[in-house]
Amino acid sequence: MINKLLHRLNNKYFITILIFGVWMLFFDNNNFIAQFRLNKTHHELEMEKDYYLSEIEKDRRATYELITDTLTLEKFGREQYLMKRDNEDIYLIVDGED
Repeated sequence: MINKLLHRLNNKYFITILIFGVWMLFFDNNNFIAQFRLNKTHHELEMEKDYYLSEIEKDRRATYELITDTLTLEKFGREQYLMKRDNEDIYLIVDGED
């Protein structure tokens, strides 16, 4: 039985396929480790893409609200640019730790 196994292991086709497999798994530019890293990077980029698409949709909705609703536009101007009406005073509360 061991003799049969050694005969099969000494087969030139088996040795060639084994060397080719080892070469493709570890030494080639497209080896298993590189493919794993590329797959991980691809997954991270897909997640980042989904995040940015959701942010774009959120900004698109906010832009639509600012264009169509004057009360929302006034609220945005008051909060972001500290705009006020003539008869109003604005008080800013600044946190001491910042």
